Amino acid sequence: MSLAKKSVAEFIGTFWLVLGGCGSAVIAAGYPELGIGFVGVSLAFGLTVLTMAFAIGHISGCHLNPAVSVGLAVAGRFKFAELPAYVISQVLGAIAAAALLAWIASGAPGFDLAGGLASNGYGDHSPGGYSIEAGFVTEVVMTLMFLIIILGATDKRAPAGFAPIAIGLGLTLIHLISIPVTNTSVNPARSTGPAVIVGGWAIAQLWMFWVAPIIGAAVAGLVYRWFEE
Repeated sequence: MSLAKKSVAEFIGTFWLVLGGCGSAVIAAGYPELGIGFVGVSLAFGLTVLTMAFAIGHISGCHLNPAVSVGLAVAGRFKFAELPAYVISQVLGAIAAAALLAWIASGAPGFDLAGGLASNGYGDHSPGGYSIEAGFVTEVVMTLMFLIIILGATDKRAPAGFAPIAIGLGLTLIHLISIPVTNTSVNPARSTGPAVIVGGWAIAQLWMFWVAPIIGAAVAGLVYRWFEE
């Protein structure tokens, strides 16, 4: 498969992740009386990954996340040379989805970008008011565990065909734990999309949602590489 085709697949997959996950948070989470809440949003993020893993996993590997690409590269499962193309495609897909989501959401009365468009944050912009330290550690650990799940589920020694289910449910669990802390990133592209549209504080705090997930992913890659020795 050519790198161009893989990159387009990553764009589409990340677009779906942000539209489905952030869209559920912005449009459906707090809908009067019928809102899906934290549980629904967590499930939505998991379902986007599960569905895309089946749809494009055989094309690009369905990373949808710069941290995942980095972790796989560190683990020896992905070529570092393809990393820039993947990351660019993922970020562009996330921005496109966030722009579309903002446009759709603006069709409802009272919509205001000041609400954050499901952006990630800490301190005053954490759903639960969690500190920068708590947010940073949460993002590192959650991303580390996400990569361990991905690397384990896709290992050639693991049962074949079940990886998308384990990965999707893993991401659901991660969101159930950490939405109150940072609104859950574990994915720099997912964080970048809404932040670019919202601007201001979301851009100012975006650094953490690149640094922490990439650290967690890289550590997981090293750990799993050690398992395989």
